[in-house]
Amino acid sequence: MKKVLVFVTTLDGKITHWGDAIVRKWSSEEDKRYFKKVWDDSPLTVMGSTTFNADPMKPTPTHHLVVMTRTPAKYKDQEVIGQLEFTDHSPAQLVAHYKKEGFKQMTVVGGPHIATSFLKEKLIDELWLTIEPKIFGTGGNFVVNENLDVDLQLLSVEKVNERGTLITKYAVIK
Repeated sequence: MKKVLVFVTTLDGKITHWGDAIVRKWSSEEDKRYFKKVWDDSPLTVMGSTTFNADPMKPTPTHHLVVMTRTPAKYKDQEVIGQLEFTDHSPAQLVAHYKKEGFKQMTVVGGPHIATSFLKEKLIDELWLTIEPKIFGTGGNFVVNENLDVDLQLLSVEKVNERGTLITKYAVIK
């Protein structure tokens, strides 16, 4: 199963605008369309509870959303079998479970804690990163303070607007 980490960032590596976790407030229209396509094409998506709480996603019959949280019981009333799940399983447990279920790709979309945990366990195969031509100075980082050593190989880059928004895809060198 291919595991893809998808993020949008500024040139100074911020994924939130001064701490506001709702990315669509500052990302370009091109990135919003790109993310919608990635979302629509991804039958299995994993995100953290902070990302989910900031901008809750609606369950759909063609999409399985897994929200990682330390307190899954807190969300029990929001679960929809086969569509929206809340779990405290580790990234490795999730990968093993959904690989066994026959999913071909897992898309990881939200939060520095989630990104860091998957990268730390060396579970990510590709990083799809939209780079917006902005500098915020203050905001959330792509990963949390953790010792990581991840080498990447550029697969593709596409300039998607006149301002210079770039959609990049990298393979994780293992």
